[in-house]
Amino acid sequence: MTADQDSNGSRIEFPEGFLWGTATAAHQIEGGNVNNDWWAWEHNPDSGCAESSGDGCDSWHRWREDVDLVADLGLGAYRFSLEWSRIEPAEGEWSIAALDHYRRICAACLGRGIQPVVTFHHFTTPLWLSARGGWEAPDAPERFARFVERAAAHLGDLIGWACTINEPNVIGVMGYTIGHFPPGVKDDLTRHVAVNAAMVRAHRLAVEALRSGPGTFPVGLTLSMAELVAVEGGEDLRDGAQEVLEDTFLAATGGDDFIGVQSYTRIRFGPKGLVGPEEGVPVTQMGYEYWPQVVEFTVRRAAAVTGLPVVVTENGIGTEDDTQRIAYISAALAGVRRCLDDGLDVRGYFAWSLLDNFEWSVGYRPKFGLVAVDRQTFERRPKPSALWFAEVAQKNALAGSPG
Repeated sequence: MTADQDSNGSRIEFPEGFLWGTATAAHQIEGGNVNNDWWAWEHNPDSGCAESSGDGCDSWHRWREDVDLVADLGLGAYRFSLEWSRIEPAEGEWSIAALDHYRRICAACLGRGIQPVVTFHHFTTPLWLSARGGWEAPDAPERFARFVERAAAHLGDLIGWACTINEPNVIGVMGYTIGHFPPGVKDDLTRHVAVNAAMVRAHRLAVEALRSGPGTFPVGLTLSMAELVAVEGGEDLRDGAQEVLEDTFLAATGGDDFIGVQSYTRIRFGPKGLVGPEEGVPVTQMGYEYWPQVVEFTVRRAAAVTGLPVVVTENGIGTEDDTQRIAYISAALAGVRRCLDDGLDVRGYFAWSLLDNFEWSVGYRPKFGLVAVDRQTFERRPKPSALWFAEVAQKNALAGSPG
């Protein structure tokens, strides 16, 4: 059975020009990002981090191999992020060498027929800003906008798509409510909401900076979205969480060119807070439910709330079972097709991730990659799921969904 046929021989096709891609983030793959808040957090024995990011996947040096992998898979786009702390290692001090590095990645992508999808902030903040309070510093949005303006001036003419901030809602919830991200604050809704407001302002300023040139490319925000459901008595908590986690940011996208949806699972709320996975529903290496139908749910919701074109800028699964990865992505893509059938403007799908990489506070244990990476030699080995996804992308068509 080929990638574009299901057991009944039917074919699930995608629109001409549908963007197939894969994604990474600088701190998760580059290695040696010693000048940001996450490096300090990983090395704080009280943080609860499983391990240090260390050498990552050595992608600071092996980025050409990564671009080659994307090209060999026949994908049309590669989403990666800029490491702010390399580009502006001290406040107002700019590294031309770092900017040139990212410019070379963009140029190499374009040279291989790949759209460079550039994310300007993916969770990490330079130590100089972290020392002044990070996103709680009064001028943090302006400092971020200045960075975006400087970086875009250097490589904007080569950008295919731009994502201002990756999952700003996760920065707030993980850093100020759950406490698993820096600065490690727990249950402080006041600070959480204040950081949300700072992220919204940072996004709007960044959009303005990116549209000032050079280059002409779509600009948007990527948001972590889930299927938020209430078990009996959990409706008020669910609704409150939806406002803080999603609606605040969806409302901030007016005038953007697209909304990036990043979804993995559902979250269940009871009358006293979060409740665990439902009995009988499998869980992934991350401990949350195997729930590929979340993609259809979140795409529909993002489109309805914002009215913008949608790009699934991240979706995937942490698993050692590569056949499960294929099943999960198949089911997710079948949901995307149903959205398209109903007239929703969905522009593309990016598998998370190109590489098995550093999964923040839980370290290297979860395997999200289409490509395995040897932790000692950094050798890249495409998994069967990579070859399967390549066939889907090249044929612009999918086998029937298993779910």
